[in-house]
Amino acid sequence: MEKAIDTRTKLLTKNPFSLMLELSIPAILGMVVVGLYNMMDSIFIGQMVGAAQMGAVSVSYPFTLINAGSAAMLGVGSASVLSRAIGKKDEGTIKKIMGNLVAMVILLSVIYTIIGMVFTRQLLSLAGASDNILNYAEKYLRIVFAGSLFVNFFQSANMVIRGEGQLKKAMSIIASGAILNIILDPIFITILKPYGMGIEAAAFATILSQFVQAVITLWYFRKKSPNVKIGRIRIDGELLPQVLSVGVSALLMQILTLVQQTVIYRVAANYGGETSQILLGAALRFWNFSFVPLWGISQGFQPAAGTNYGAKDYDRVKTLTKVFVIAATVLSLIFYIPAELFPAKVLSMFITTPGVAASGATNFRIMFSTYVLQGSFMIAVTLFQSLGKANKATWLVLFRQIILFIPLCVLLPMIGGMGIRGVWLAIALTDAILVVITISMMISEFRKMPSTVMAKR
Repeated sequence: MEKAIDTRTKLLTKNPFSLMLELSIPAILGMVVVGLYNMMDSIFIGQMVGAAQMGAVSVSYPFTLINAGSAAMLGVGSASVLSRAIGKKDEGTIKKIMGNLVAMVILLSVIYTIIGMVFTRQLLSLAGASDNILNYAEKYLRIVFAGSLFVNFFQSANMVIRGEGQLKKAMSIIASGAILNIILDPIFITILKPYGMGIEAAAFATILSQFVQAVITLWYFRKKSPNVKIGRIRIDGELLPQVLSVGVSALLMQILTLVQQTVIYRVAANYGGETSQILLGAALRFWNFSFVPLWGISQGFQPAAGTNYGAKDYDRVKTLTKVFVIAATVLSLIFYIPAELFPAKVLSMFITTPGVAASGATNFRIMFSTYVLQGSFMIAVTLFQSLGKANKATWLVLFRQIILFIPLCVLLPMIGGMGIRGVWLAIALTDAILVVITISMMISEFRKMPSTVMAKR
């Protein structure tokens, strides 16, 4: 446990700004590579296969969040329990983490694979996809669901690696498969497109890459992890409720994104048809990618917040939160500025049909106008997850994905003849309102924390 103690000491004592850089840079780089390969699917398909097929991948994307949601639930919940256990020096809990996670991954993956492959078309029909897009999306999504076990294991286990403070190792493992996917996409498409399997080629590349990531992750926990090993594989009745109580907010963030984007595509189909779906598909692919580095910095924040909270250093938790919120806000400018200044060029990365990208530029600029506020939201959700405050994290997610967004998305297009523009505006307005709620909840939580009680280190 020498390395674990060293990591714990660093999390508890290192300068907050320096710690933020050390934890966040590898996490951000790893998550950007992952987000890049998700976005590259759309770029390669849009450029090498066609706009309809790109639209099919975009329509399919929300349903891949079923797997991502369960992985986030188990991974975030396990990482939260782990980081607080490291802070408390609770060896018993640390030893049970991975056995419980693997057992749950196997159970959920079997369920998702069967349901996803059998009811693919019915699921996609919920998004209101046109017949042409629906046919392509069905082919793509069925293959993706076949790899549920691989993606669920490597994603959830990677969060545990981050939870123990091993951010560089987590980045290298997750980046390996992502880079492989970026390499394989154009190769597979070039080989299989002449046989009418252009969109399937991208799905096969994704599955193979996820398999490689799962194998490397398994090897890490069997041979290399200094803190956490895969022990007895079983669902632990005492540990599981702790994992789920925190992880459910992460699950909801993924699953309700599915609901949110399904509503977006359906309303867009009513007001603008297939062209609007293609434009929103391209915009949402960039939007989803732009959240990846914010997700990365929040993953860097999680072990720091959880470990210090477990050690009862509450003043340091507050300081770290402020540092990470500022850093996340600055980071968001990397995407905010290009999207606002060059919206048509951003959309044209995904859409090659002449004039289509330019026609959506103004709406895309409106949609992205409040993105710069998202850093505080991501850090706030992670803060509550790290502290084990599951209810608060869940409410933030519900406000963003359901309570605020869906009524605005449905009502705004009906007001003043806004039509499809109301859908784009609903996204921006939701986030503007949410940031006020987020800041209020964080301030309230800080006021409830007692003065720091310095535990023995």
